Parts: sequence; C-alpha cells; structure tokens
Amino acid sequence: MSNLISILDAPTAQQTILRRLAWDELNIPDPILDRLEELFGQRISPDEAVRRILADVRQKGDAAILDYTRRIDGVELPGLVVSKAQIQAAYDQVEPQVVDAIRLSAQRIEAFHRRQPSLSWIHNDGDGTLGQLVRPIGRVGVYIPGGSAPLFSSLLMTAIPARVAGVPHISVISPPQRDTGLPFAATLVAADVVGVDAVYVAGGAQAVAALAFGTESIQRVDKICGPGNLFTTLAKRQLYGLVGIDGLPGPTETVVIADDSADPALAAADLLAQAEHDVLACAILLTPSRAMAQKVQAAVLHQLEELGRSDTIAGALQNGSGIVVTESLSQAVALANDYAPEHLCLLVQNPWEHLSSIQNAGGVFLGERSFEVLGDYVAGPSHVMPTGGTARFNSPINVNDFVKIISIIGLNENALAQIGPAAETMANAEGLSAHAAAVSRRL
Repeated sequence: MSNLISILDAPTAQQTILRRLAWDELNIPDPILDRLEELFGQRISPDEAVRRILADVRQKGDAAILDYTRRIDGVELPGLVVSKAQIQAAYDQVEPQVVDAIRLSAQRIEAFHRRQPSLSWIHNDGDGTLGQLVRPIGRVGVYIPGGSAPLFSSLLMTAIPARVAGVPHISVISPPQRDTGLPFAATLVAADVVGVDAVYVAGGAQAVAALAFGTESIQRVDKICGPGNLFTTLAKRQLYGLVGIDGLPGPTETVVIADDSADPALAAADLLAQAEHDVLACAILLTPSRAMAQKVQAAVLHQLEELGRSDTIAGALQNGSGIVVTESLSQAVALANDYAPEHLCLLVQNPWEHLSSIQNAGGVFLGERSFEVLGDYVAGPSHVMPTGGTARFNSPINVNDFVKIISIIGLNENALAQIGPAAETMANAEGLSAHAAAVSRRL
C-alpha cells in the first residue's frame, strides 16, 4: 500500500493521468461486459445495451421499465409514480439534522442563482426593433442516482436553478432501494423541499428513456439533467436531439494545486474525498514541491485507515489519480488549464493572485477554508459541473441551462432599404434564387 498514490513528473503525467480519453477509447471492465451478457444473452457493448433498452422503452413504455427494474435492480415495482403520501412519509426515515441541512443547502443554492441575470431585452431605433425573449423550458426531468452513495444533494443542485429560471414543471426520477421499492428517503425529502411536480421511481438508461419518450405513467420532458453512471450517460448521448441534455457527465475529478504553505493533511483529505465517489474518480495533486508531494502521499495512506469505502478509494487512487511534481506554480496552473478539471482547488499562499490565470475549470476553490466538499453541499453554486475536459467549453448547471432565448426581429421600411440589397446579394452568391426573390419583391 506504500504506493497507493503515485508521484509522477509532469511529462509522465501528461502521457498518463492528465491525458484525456475519447469515448471510444474507454476500457470497459470485464464484470460490466459479463453482466450485460447475463442480461441480454450476448456479449454486447454498453452502447448497444443502451440502444436496446431505449428501443424497448419507446415501444413498450411502463412494461419495459418494470421489466428492466426487476432484472437489473432486483426490485418488483407495483408502479412508477411516487405518491405525495409516500414522499411525506420519507421524513420519518430521515434524521432531523439531515432535513435541516437540506433546507439550509436549498436556501443557499436559491439565493446564489437568484443573483444570476437572465433578462429579456428590446432595442428600438430608426430601423425598427431587435431583441431577445428569455423564456423558461417547459418541462425538465432530473435524474438522481441511487446506488451506494445516493446523491440527493444533486437534486437540490439541479432542480433549484430550474425553479429559479421559472420552469413550470420539474420531475425527478431515481432508482428504487431494494428494501422499500422507493427512491432513497433523503431524495424524496429533497424533492419535497424543492417542490418538484412529480417523482418517479426507476433507474439507469430505462429511466432516461422514460423521460425522453414518455410512458403511460411518466410525462415526457424537454430537457434531462443530473448525474449518473456510464449507462445513463450513454442514454443521454443517444437521445440528444430528441430531448435536450445538460451534458455527458463522466467520472468526477478534482485537481488540487498546493505549494509549501499548504497543510499536507488537508490536501490529502481533499484527494480522499474525491476518490470516495467511485473507482473511476480522479484525484490529482499538482505541486512544485517534492517535499509536499511526499508528505501528502504519506498523509493519504495514514488517513485512509480511518475511512470507510476504502476499497473504492484505493481503486480510484491507483487508477487515474496521482501526485505530479511540477517545475513551478505557473506550470501547475498551465497543466490544470489543459486538463480542464471539474474542480480546481488552490491550496496556495495567495490563491486570489492565480485566479486571473485560470481559464478552464468547472469551479475554482480558493484556499483551505473554501474546499470542494463545501461546494458539494452548501456553498451555493451548483455542484453539477463539467467533467472529462468539457470545462473547456461547458459550464456548471445554472439558470441559463433552463431557459431558451427567442430572437425578436421587427424591422421597418428604412431598414429594408439599407440592408435588403446586401441580403439579396448574399442569397444570389449562395445560389438561393428564391431567397433573393423574397428580397427583390420588397425592394
């Protein structure tokens, strides 16, 4: 266990743990392929399995979802809709301090997102009127995982920005627990605190399909959001276009940049917290100090002895995680920008001095008292952030994810005289004579 987390130089790290893989480069573990063979009678890829599940749900509706829930989750469901009475009863199964924490988190998330401007505008001048209408999406579906770490916090982080945006109908779907046949009790409490309009019980690709197609029990939505596993992500990928999606979430990831001023025990704690999610999680430390690298490596090993989920953590730390010794803090920041992490934690003496150099990250956490776990639960911004390097072009969940922008064009005769000839010229240059004629008839 002495090499639980490796120390690498920057060039080696760029070829290994900092190298991003395309979807078709992912190595699917044999246990997953074995399970698919058991379910479908053939050794098929996850992508093909998802394609079959989507087709079944589209054709058979509720019956397909109930069948897959029985076969995959081992749960016989009497139905897919969670009643209001069942939601209220969930409060009896959740500790009061957890309910209070959910309410505090909800308040802070709402307050943060209400500060985000998202306004229509109209401009009038001598040529007429131009502008933009901002309108909420009509129906949003939120998928919430329900495995060994049921992420009820993700419901708050996704549904609350949608509510702030004015979405009139928000539904939540989450897998059943084996003992109750219902979503995790805290997930139901969070749904009630947010005030969602419908809660359904189903998991995996079949749940995503139900939101996209609609079934006898489940209303179709216009956009699907929320984290999930490989199969829910593949389902979102295949359904994009039929329905909007928030992104293609991959394994969660944190990059910590630390200098000699950092507390190695806290840096280690942040890496371990990230590795706890699953064996594919990435926890990476970038530091110009080899002494700091060695101290953090030792602290990781020591702290792991005190934690649960040690097998998961060890798997993550040995697969895609590591400590990278850089030439300088500047190189550490450059490597982080290139990697474009979901979470970037600056455990350095003057974190604000480096903020202007950060170009790519889902969220930046400034200093040892502003750490990533606070962002996971109660800081305020949504913790649903871009993964897999997509922070180069994508953003965390926010109000703008739940609105549409409609352009307003109300031009007059004066504008036609000024810009019409250019439109006619461009249409003819593109070989679109009917377009050109539509202009010329008005000139």
